[in-house]
Amino acid sequence: MANTVYVQTAANLFCGDDDPTKSKHLTLEEMRLPSLEENYGEHTPGGALIGVEFSLGIKKLEAGFKLKGFDPNLLSQFGLGSKQRNVYTSYGVIVDKRTGRAIESKAIIEARLGRISQDAFQRGQLAGCDYALNEIVSYQLWFDNKEKIAWDFFTNVWRIDGIDQNADENTILRIGTA
Repeated sequence: MANTVYVQTAANLFCGDDDPTKSKHLTLEEMRLPSLEENYGEHTPGGALIGVEFSLGIKKLEAGFKLKGFDPNLLSQFGLGSKQRNVYTSYGVIVDKRTGRAIESKAIIEARLGRISQDAFQRGQLAGCDYALNEIVSYQLWFDNKEKIAWDFFTNVWRIDGIDQNADENTILRIGTA
């Protein structure tokens, strides 16, 4: 891949998979995909001069979005109103600044809508709501129709660029991924 700069220029979000009536393209102000962050544990051996930190896995995933206006349909997806997780699919337009080509990015998140935080009302201002996605149990990130990241809590799958990073561990622990 030649040196270039990729810039996201547009986004859309479906709250409840790809049902066309659930598109948020008119109200979406912000979409926060999960941050990828490792957990580390520190260790300073008794006979060592300098300590070290070891990677111990990946922290839980959190994501969210902000919509302008009020969305009564999302209230029924919130926390105790819904005992199940929902699928949230985000599409982005990424422009290759070298060639001008528009590229699709896609994120699929299975989660619970765990927080709805309304902006304060001010006359003459367009208020909105911040939404938090919690209890994320599945996450996929696609770029240019290629899977970049795939993680599933229940099957213990962790793929990067289509390669299962957890295959050896799953084999040793006799965890099926089918």
